[in-house]
Amino acid sequence: MYKRGPTSPNLSIYFNVHLVSDSTGETLNAVMRAAAAQFDRVQPLEHNYYLVRSAKQLMRVINEVKGAPGVVWYTIADEQLRATLEHECRVAGIPTLAVLDPAVHMLSRHLGIAASEKVAGQHSLTQEYFNRIEAIDFALRHDDGQNAAGLTTADVVLVGVSRTSKTPTCVYLANRGVRAGNIPLVPGVPPPPVLENLTEPMVVGLKISAERLIQIRRQRLLSLKEDANTSYADEDAVKEEVTQANRLYQRNKWVVIDVSRRSVEETAAAILNKLNERRAH
Repeated sequence: MYKRGPTSPNLSIYFNVHLVSDSTGETLNAVMRAAAAQFDRVQPLEHNYYLVRSAKQLMRVINEVKGAPGVVWYTIADEQLRATLEHECRVAGIPTLAVLDPAVHMLSRHLGIAASEKVAGQHSLTQEYFNRIEAIDFALRHDDGQNAAGLTTADVVLVGVSRTSKTPTCVYLANRGVRAGNIPLVPGVPPPPVLENLTEPMVVGLKISAERLIQIRRQRLLSLKEDANTSYADEDAVKEEVTQANRLYQRNKWVVIDVSRRSVEETAAAILNKLNERRAH
């Protein structure tokens, strides 16, 4: 079901979306939000049901779905639970979507083997899982210039002025198994000596336009209810700060990525592409 204003075309459209998973629901959330983002003024009302692995749990979910009809997206491996959910929703006239089925079926045809009914297979305790956890720990221990000497064992080192999303980008990369640390560039404070001597890690300079940086910093100061008339957001000071950062990147011939209009996810994707190219060579 959806709700829409009867007159103004600018009003948002709201609809119920029930996300039912026998695991953590990460896949469902990511796919649903990516799909909903393709529609202007659409606002999904999320109902999340995680770790649904028994008939009793599923019936509670079905009752809630019937109480707030909309659409049901699910990732459930157990065939009996899937059949029950599909049947109950079909009787109630509620559309369902098995989100992973198209991808799984395509791989099954390509590989010539049947898929297992493994629950949360992507979260199994493999070496890849432990590598990802170790990478997250590395990012936290080497955030904002901490333990700079240990950056020699990083995969990626991000360098940038304040408010270029260094920390969230490092955490995002860590979730992809990349050991990432970051060094802030602070006016009047020289970067740690280890930075310009790094050879193994890929050093990435995060570039940003002065105009965009001023905007971000002023919004930051307003959110903290602090005086915006400081050198932190002063136009001339910021322009000089950005210029000095760009000169540092150029002098060291580091990889440079412009984050002026990039989201954290887009910045991380660009870094991963550069890292893969570097490893290939």
